[in-house]
Amino acid sequence: MSDKRLRDDLRATLEARRDLGPDYEPALIDSFMERLDATIAARVRAELDHHGVAPRKKTGQGTPLVPIALGSLGIGVPLTAIAGTTGGAFGLLVAWAAIVLVNVAAAAAFMRRP
Repeated sequence: MSDKRLRDDLRATLEARRDLGPDYEPALIDSFMERLDATIAARVRAELDHHGVAPRKKTGQGTPLVPIALGSLGIGVPLTAIAGTTGGAFGLLVAWAAIVLVNVAAAAAFMRRP
């Protein structure tokens, strides 16, 4: 969007505000801000394309799961001792099933993220 079109957009937004009154002001401001954000994003993309700068890719994709896995192992040792002495084999099964469930849920949540 050119500067002239952006000015015209602002002018039209102000005229609409005068016509519609202050009740519609938040909606008019939001609408104008969306167009302004799109204009800024387009200009930034054009500048980056002009200078040949490639967008950065995320690195370290596996790092959020490392603390969960290490925490699970750290918690697993005392849970094994407690569950083994108080609940026997069934207690061990329940404790480790819970640990596995937490890790699977965390991995599934991580995989769903864009």
